[in-house]
Amino acid sequence: MTTTLTLTAPRSDVPVRRTAPSLPTLVGLEMRKSLSHRSGKAFATAAVLMGPVGLALAALDAEFGWVAGPMGVVAMMTGLVMLALGVVSTAGEWTHGTVQTTYLLVPQRGRVLTAKAGAVALLGAAFAAVAAAASIGVIALVGVDDLNWTGWQQSVVATVAAGAVFAVIGAGIGAATANTTAALTTLYLLVLGVLPLVRVGKPELGDAVDPAHAAMLLSQGSEETRSILILTGWVVVASVAGWVLAHRRPVQ
Repeated sequence: MTTTLTLTAPRSDVPVRRTAPSLPTLVGLEMRKSLSHRSGKAFATAAVLMGPVGLALAALDAEFGWVAGPMGVVAMMTGLVMLALGVVSTAGEWTHGTVQTTYLLVPQRGRVLTAKAGAVALLGAAFAAVAAAASIGVIALVGVDDLNWTGWQQSVVATVAAGAVFAVIGAGIGAATANTTAALTTLYLLVLGVLPLVRVGKPELGDAVDPAHAAMLLSQGSEETRSILILTGWVVVASVAGWVLAHRRPVQ
């Protein structure tokens, strides 16, 4: 008795399962990771509370007659806090030695950086939205009777955008430096120290490169085009620097 074996070619129409998480899944993972440590929670709390609490304290000595005026300060303050969240999301991986685990899960560094940028942008926008809503409420409570609401919608949108933009800038700088302390020190020294001095000595140059000032003006409805270009430039430069240097850096 003879048994005949028939060999069949493997099917080519069977979908191959992905071995790495999808990009939306990675974004969700990075969002949870950013808020899983004390520094992330602290930055989130500061971003939400700094604006409205600052306005409430300022109202003790000043009157608010125009909503967009103080909202410009809220946009700037919220954005500056979100810088730190972005830095920690990327540089923190290298500082705390978790980068090896991250790249074992997803070997493609570009996907990791994209997921981190998307995660901090969403978190920054969400925290800024809460801060903007709370700040609007404070202004409505303590403002003058004939409070001017002109441009309040743009102020809210600009504040939300500032939260996302500054978080992405921080993520790019963090990826470029791979050192949380160095990135935070350099960024805040530049934005809060050097650029304001440049704006005093060389107003044209300072106004053309200062992202915090641009966020404030955009929220107040002033110099919209230039402010958008300044913020876009910072996002592009920081992201490209982070992308290039992170790809060249060995994982140790």
